[in-house]
Amino acid sequence: MGARGAVVAVLVLLLAACGAPAQPAAAPVETVRFASYDFRENQILVEVYAEAARRAGVPVTVQHGIGTREVVSPALQQGVVDVVIDYLGTALAFARPQSLGSPASPEEMHAELAATMADRDVDVLSPAAAEDQNGFVVTRSFARSHDLSTLSDLAPLSSGLTFGGPPECPDRLFCLLGLQQVYGMGFARVLSMPTRAATLEALLSGQIDVGMLETTDARLASAPVVLLADDRSLQPRENVVPLVRAAATERWGERLGRALDETSARLTTDDLVRLNRAVELDGRTPAEAAAAWWDAHD
Repeated sequence: MGARGAVVAVLVLLLAACGAPAQPAAAPVETVRFASYDFRENQILVEVYAEAARRAGVPVTVQHGIGTREVVSPALQQGVVDVVIDYLGTALAFARPQSLGSPASPEEMHAELAATMADRDVDVLSPAAAEDQNGFVVTRSFARSHDLSTLSDLAPLSSGLTFGGPPECPDRLFCLLGLQQVYGMGFARVLSMPTRAATLEALLSGQIDVGMLETTDARLASAPVVLLADDRSLQPRENVVPLVRAAATERWGERLGRALDETSARLTTDDLVRLNRAVELDGRTPAEAAAAWWDAHD
């Protein structure tokens, strides 16, 4: 299914979820519609920001696992959803694919992203200190036997190794494309992993030799794996940042913007790791973890 068809499918699902009729045209939206990407951490973040809006008296709905950026970004720009919680460097690279390189500082990146998205009727709110980048891991025993600590160390071995990562990884600048362009890596096999948990299981079972996990994945602290250093700075700064449909900002004004900005002002990388741990290791739902985080902060 192409991106256009996927966005239409998302619209149908959202209307059905909200109980809105498909015909005639839906009435003006009375809630702020939050949507997440198709991986668990983003679902957690969406719940954290949605809970902030909810506690500020803004009615919200949450739709999880809509898809990749090829689906979610057009849905936001076309008004199918109102709020997406994104990551600064990847959001900028996706919004401006023709651009060569990214600014170094989060402040410069935020300014460029805001200017780009303003033309698409999307407001870019304040970024959080919380940051999560793509990370590449091997087992501890593999790292020890090959004396690996950086991605540059891994590069000469890559032609004989199997890589596992999300389905979109081969087409992503900060995943396999970047590993090839920046580090000269070319893997013997690439396997598509449905989840980050599946990636870790495949790595520990020997099905893959290298896996992609986020740097805030709570399992990095307990699993026998090594996160290889990105010594050539492939990954951009990836501060968490809310993207809000301009129409939602106009409708809800300062109440919505202040709630989301205050969330960003509080959220740290350590918080993000703890939230991931609460869901991935302790068995809470994203909504439960978000509510508990807000209870502790309030």
